[in-house]
Amino acid sequence: MFNKEKVKLGIAPIAWTNDDMPDLGKENTFEQCVSEMALAGYTGSEVGNKYPADPVVLKKALDLRGIQICNQWFSSFLTTQPYEETEKAFIEQVKFLQAMGSKIIGVSEQGHSVQGQLETPIFGCKYIMNDEEWDKVCTGLNKLGKIAKEYGITMTFHHHMGTVIQDPDEVERLMAGTDPEYVNLLFDSGHFTYCGADPLEMVQKYSNRIKHVHLKDVRPEVVEKVKAEKLSFLAGVRLGAFTVPGDGCIDFDPIFKVLEDAGYEGYMVVEAEQDPAKANPLEYAIKARKFITEKTGL
Repeated sequence: MFNKEKVKLGIAPIAWTNDDMPDLGKENTFEQCVSEMALAGYTGSEVGNKYPADPVVLKKALDLRGIQICNQWFSSFLTTQPYEETEKAFIEQVKFLQAMGSKIIGVSEQGHSVQGQLETPIFGCKYIMNDEEWDKVCTGLNKLGKIAKEYGITMTFHHHMGTVIQDPDEVERLMAGTDPEYVNLLFDSGHFTYCGADPLEMVQKYSNRIKHVHLKDVRPEVVEKVKAEKLSFLAGVRLGAFTVPGDGCIDFDPIFKVLEDAGYEGYMVVEAEQDPAKANPLEYAIKARKFITEKTGL
């Protein structure tokens, strides 16, 4: 069982309102979202597109509900824009996270990404980086990670479907090409499973570099439909490719055991983007909370 003092549970607001497809959950307010997070028993949240940008306003709303910001997505464009542009935006975000008392920033390389392209098939159309681009990514991430550390923030990298770092060999090259002092891994069980990797093998391989965890389950029959019909990543989300832990095909028992044995500390975050009209966010948040408690004691 995990130590409740060192491992805490959070949930992502993307279950209430989707950042990439704002029509999904457009009726759900920020206040409803964070109130239901608290009601379901979570103490951590990532940052959604409806969250107040003013740290003072946001912190007051979250403090009332016993919730803190545990991570925020950051889009880097190291392969397609001058490094300085990414660094400027990155510094602004780490300052915000520092003001919020957060310890983690989650970076995803969005240069050449197809994850947000509504008509581009998610399988077979991703961009493959050349050596020069790999050098830009690894060098840039090392620089960003060093900056984050100066602000007391740990930088994690989020492997993601449709991006240049999606598959196991790409994650391996990234981990080998970056400094463990500055670049860590955001382990996402759902994205590894979606791309055909074994999430257990991945958590075993990188347990010493994992500093943030996304708990996401997968409905394999939907992924097969996405593959067979050459659908986009976002089309798959609408169809329900992802769900909360315990509701899909992933065996979380051994994954939790590896993290526990490795002495994982920090937040584990339920992040399962679905259509809120089909999957009531509060209902699924409670379902995930019960499952995780049964499996981990948290």
